[in-house]
Amino acid sequence: MTEVAGGGLTDAVAAFEAARPRLFGIAYRLLGTAADAEDVVQDTWIRWQSTDRDVVRNAEAFLVTTASRLALTAATSARARRELYVGPWLPEPIPTADGTDVTVERGEALELAVLVLLERLTPQERAVYVLKEAFDYPYRDIAGFLDISEQHARQLSHRARGHVTRERGARVSPAERDRLLRAFLAAAQQGDLEGLQSLLAEHAVAYSDGGGVVTAARKPIAGRERVAQYLVRTVGIHGQQVDTSVVAANGQHVVLVSRAGEPLAACWVDASPLGIDQVCFVVNPAKLARLAAAVAG
Repeated sequence: MTEVAGGGLTDAVAAFEAARPRLFGIAYRLLGTAADAEDVVQDTWIRWQSTDRDVVRNAEAFLVTTASRLALTAATSARARRELYVGPWLPEPIPTADGTDVTVERGEALELAVLVLLERLTPQERAVYVLKEAFDYPYRDIAGFLDISEQHARQLSHRARGHVTRERGARVSPAERDRLLRAFLAAAQQGDLEGLQSLLAEHAVAYSDGGGVVTAARKPIAGRERVAQYLVRTVGIHGQQVDTSVVAANGQHVVLVSRAGEPLAACWVDASPLGIDQVCFVVNPAKLARLAAAVAG
């Protein structure tokens, strides 16, 4: 950590820029979209500018505390807004190739399926989970960041970790998940209904996030046969003259579907030893821009 703040504006900028990827990473994991995370980072910078930095002993601790509390407040508001969201809400995939803003840190806490599960936690549970599991802060520091007791931080972490572990169950390795995604993509493009069914777990569920902006299924589709039929039908209607790219996002592979250079959808899967049990489609245009820029760049 940067031990001393103080100094002039140049030092303040240097301290902030050094912490920026971590601030964005914390806020993104708490809020699920790049725009919301960037708002938190910007508000943190404004507060950092107006702070008497001569009395700040640890610049990174101050910045992480400020960003964590701002993100926690924003997460509470977002939780209420998402009750009115049209259809399923899914996190925005963030490119994780070299040079991107979000820090991978400890990978599981960035995986898209985990971010979906974190939506079911209270904002405070989610904040503790992110700070501990993604960034490995000690509970004493987490307590200071969030203005809670160390014992309470431990309790929240235990509840959050237990929820994620129970809900996820056994998972295949990242390499196997990526292999299944490619096989899934090939079967979908070929309209291979039997091939798709062979890849899906019996209780597979498909989610589509259109946000009410574009057409998407407004309820999850459950069951191996129904999911496979839905995919074949969707590809038959919308999958003509499209390009697909496999992109590194959130530390895993995500398929970006485009037509004439315009992004149409991002797709990822999660899988247990029984097969793919979660298929997610983001078609909300606001959540595709960063992924499309990574492919174009």
